[in-house]
Amino acid sequence: MLPTALIHPTAVIHPRAHVHPSVKVGPYAVIGEKVSVGKDTEIGPHVVLDGHTEIGQRNRIFAGAAIGLEPQDLKYDGSESLLSIGDDNNIREYVTINRPTRFGEITRLGNGNLLMAYAHVAHNCVIQDSVIIANSVALAGHVHIESNVRISGLVGIHQFVHIGRHAMVGGMSRIERDVPPYMMVEGNPSRVRGLNQVGLKRSGIGDLEAGRVYDGLKQAYRLLYRSGLTFSEALNKLDSVANNEYVQHLHRFLVASQKEGRRGVIPGRHISRS
Repeated sequence: MLPTALIHPTAVIHPRAHVHPSVKVGPYAVIGEKVSVGKDTEIGPHVVLDGHTEIGQRNRIFAGAAIGLEPQDLKYDGSESLLSIGDDNNIREYVTINRPTRFGEITRLGNGNLLMAYAHVAHNCVIQDSVIIANSVALAGHVHIESNVRISGLVGIHQFVHIGRHAMVGGMSRIERDVPPYMMVEGNPSRVRGLNQVGLKRSGIGDLEAGRVYDGLKQAYRLLYRSGLTFSEALNKLDSVANNEYVQHLHRFLVASQKEGRRGVIPGRHISRS
């Protein structure tokens, strides 16, 4: 039995939904049968939680958000699929997050993320931790965003795109290819504009190993986007730039981006695509 002091009398909660007694539910919110909501989560007015949706602890879901509804995909056949949301997320007004298309698949939002008003997260997306997605950003299906990414407002992201950790995407950009980790990308068509210097310094990466990690990333950027080498030539030399986990992660990301089923990497202003 849920404590009525925390549940507005106009809220509609299915009797088989699993809602922790500490959860606050606002006016006219709707919580479906297969939804579970963890400790100290706050659900605002007119929020809809539906489908097989698991929500962790200390999340704040603001007015009008629609979470766990059917994917906007004509291939969806009604199969039960899972939306998993971790802890400490802020999901602002009118955000939409859809379940996956097929049985056994998952749409996942990790921990400590901020999704600003009107953001859309489509089916089969994966967002890791500490990501900020600004207003009216639209993620198509199967987008994968690594941790500590920053995406400015009014950005459109093509399906199957991957965005590497600590990347920054400028406002009103069209992202149709993979965004490399640690880089700043902007434009339509989008291009790598530089190393995400401000983001790396704010995150503390700029001070690691007395600045040697940051220096290694700068060398990697120059090799990839300022050396005049083709992408393949620069990639083959990237391992020799610096022996640290950050450059190694960049290398792994770029190699994986060339594999079948991936969209390839966004080019820079001074690099061949070959």
